[in-house]
Amino acid sequence: QVQLVESGGGLVQAGGSLSLSCVASGRTLSTLSVGWFRQAPGKEREFVAFIKWSGSSTGYADSVKGRFTISRDNAKNTVFLQMNSLKFEDTAVYYCAADGNPLSVRLYSTSVYDYWGQGTQVTVSS
Repeated sequence: QVQLVESGGGLVQAGGSLSLSCVASGRTLSTLSVGWFRQAPGKEREFVAFIKWSGSSTGYADSVKGRFTISRDNAKNTVFLQMNSLKFEDTAVYYCAADGNPLSVRLYSTSVYDYWGQGTQVTVSS
């Protein structure tokens, strides 16, 4: 099975930047599509970004497009989420998720993913 561990969360002022990491083990990252999701208190878990297993396709929620960038380093089994121009409404627990089906299309949906990390807290102040 696949284990995912997120890191890099913390407290940052509005307008600042933060970079999250998701390290996968148990399976080579190159075979996995990876998504980032977030959940704020009292809110449903929502899609943030995805990157397909091939690395040829990425997608972003409209709310983060132009501010967040998802990338991967397969040699390190790591997916990153670079978050710039952070807003208060970006405050949430951020989760990475992995999907081992190369035919998956709806990578913006939580239902596609088989594996989830424990989450890392991102808090944007001011």
